[in-house]
Amino acid sequence: MGSVSAALLLLLLCFPVAFSGHDYGQALSKSLLFFEAQRSGVLPRNQRVTWRSHSGLTDGKSSGVNLVGGYYDAGDNVKFGLPMAFTVTMMAWSVIEYGDQLRANGELGNSIDAIKWGTDYFIKAHPEPNVLYGEVGDGNTDHYCWQRPEEMTTDRKAYRIDPSNPGSDLAGETAAAMAAASIVFRRSNPVYSRLLLTHAYQLFDFADKYRGKYDSSITIAQKYYRSVSGYNDELLWAAAWLYQASNNQFYLDYLGRNGDAMGGTGWSMTEFGWDVKYAGVQTLVAKFLMQGKAGRHAPVFRRFKDKADFFMCSLLGKGSRNIQKTPGGLIFRQRWNNMQFVTSASFLTTVYSDYLTSSRSNLRCSAGIVAPSQLLSFAKSQVDYILGDNPRATSYMVGYGNNFPQRVHHRGSSIVSVKVDRTFVTCRGGYATWFSRKGSDPNLLTGAIVGGPDAYDNFADRRDNYEQTEPATYNNAPLLGVLARLSSGHSGYSQFLPAVPAPVVRRPMPIRKPRVTTPVRASGPVAIVQKVTGSWVSKGRTYYRYSTTVINKSSRPLKSLNLSIKNLYGPIWGLSRSGNSFGLPSWMHSLPSGKSLEFVYIHSTSPANVAVSSYTLA
Repeated sequence: MGSVSAALLLLLLCFPVAFSGHDYGQALSKSLLFFEAQRSGVLPRNQRVTWRSHSGLTDGKSSGVNLVGGYYDAGDNVKFGLPMAFTVTMMAWSVIEYGDQLRANGELGNSIDAIKWGTDYFIKAHPEPNVLYGEVGDGNTDHYCWQRPEEMTTDRKAYRIDPSNPGSDLAGETAAAMAAASIVFRRSNPVYSRLLLTHAYQLFDFADKYRGKYDSSITIAQKYYRSVSGYNDELLWAAAWLYQASNNQFYLDYLGRNGDAMGGTGWSMTEFGWDVKYAGVQTLVAKFLMQGKAGRHAPVFRRFKDKADFFMCSLLGKGSRNIQKTPGGLIFRQRWNNMQFVTSASFLTTVYSDYLTSSRSNLRCSAGIVAPSQLLSFAKSQVDYILGDNPRATSYMVGYGNNFPQRVHHRGSSIVSVKVDRTFVTCRGGYATWFSRKGSDPNLLTGAIVGGPDAYDNFADRRDNYEQTEPATYNNAPLLGVLARLSSGHSGYSQFLPAVPAPVVRRPMPIRKPRVTTPVRASGPVAIVQKVTGSWVSKGRTYYRYSTTVINKSSRPLKSLNLSIKNLYGPIWGLSRSGNSFGLPSWMHSLPSGKSLEFVYIHSTSPANVAVSSYTLA
């Protein structure tokens, strides 16, 4: 008995040491490496995940548009727009809230690079104001094959939404991503920041005007990323981010006018992720309320905050309807990739804890008053579970700790690198040779957060166990901010310190009815008409948005066109550019007889001088 008691005492003394002291800075650095492993396109020279190489180099070519770049979502080789946009939004939110902490860890630059890899792709995917490409590749044919992304032979068809085939959820989430990212780049790259914000304005208008679910237009996505929640949450989410990015009253009014009708004040949520954004919207609007920005919308915004409080209380187990937890303390939503909900909920509790602290408020739950520190402690408990403080003593971040998944459901990591062995891996041969292997992955997918354990903390490290061993970008993205925050300690923190941009005088978007129209100019069969479609004031200067229409008045198609544009002092969209000459956009092979194309530009003076240099008729 004495020896047993001594052993128990020793175990109790050692327990706190074994389950404490995680290196959150190291975990943060590793989590960012995962995004480099998920890159599609031409990899940069400073690529740190060296077993990867260039891939998807013809994406979009069959549709006449350049869609090279972006991220593969998980363990396959498809680029799904909705989860990719959510990934970028959450990475940007992490930088906005915890940029100083990321800088202190030496990871701010890598975080910004990860965001820009996504936004550069979204710029390409949004070639026209009301066109957005939302998927490259086909999940059905992709899942039939097990190949490295560098040599995949699967279908790379591009799928898009437009006014005839709308997708308000997809366009809204992409608008949110672009708006959030514009805040990240505001100081370091103001020109790029303004470009992102312009895309965000256009995407929001597109989403709001042409309403519909994206998976009703891109039906191939239904099996993989079905939009169960619809699009109202994304419209509110995009409006909240556009308000935060622009300080424009229009978007605050949008939240106030539509919060009730669109479910922002009605849905009591117990999840937050790439599909359902309500808890995120409620958290952001609660922040606006605590910052004193609600104005006449205060009653509506208080209802938003009540729902944010409900979400936080349910996570803590102090609400009227609490979220299920495993015996080891991990919140549990579903068997397939449960960890996505763990990381996103942990992020919301982290920022909400800091919002409440900054406003000197407490959380009011049905079980009583809760201090903000309990929310941060909850987030820490979830992160610690992920990093190994769990009944299995397993780290669910690949490469962190001594016991982590070795057989990840991921094509690139499970097949020998093309740089090591260039022997072609066939579509079905990959399953026979590499997928079915019992050994560890030849390439370490450092930083990847896998799907995680089941409701009883059980986990099977098998490559065919995709529900538990497949990683995803949207698992990692929310964790950036949480890890940065946890690595910084608890002292001297205020979420309301970052400066906001000066308010604009009016909504900086195209006004549907043109105000000024310049005379039609014609050069042979090509006519050009320009009009001012919007104006706004920023920092004392008036900016104008010009819409220019090029009309083919010939009886034959216009095969090629070169335009000369002089006195242009701002960004331009809708044309291809070669030096000082402008031509038909890359997606348009010719301009049919009697048809027109539109391009837009923004600057702060009278219209640019647009003239036809040359043209060719078919």
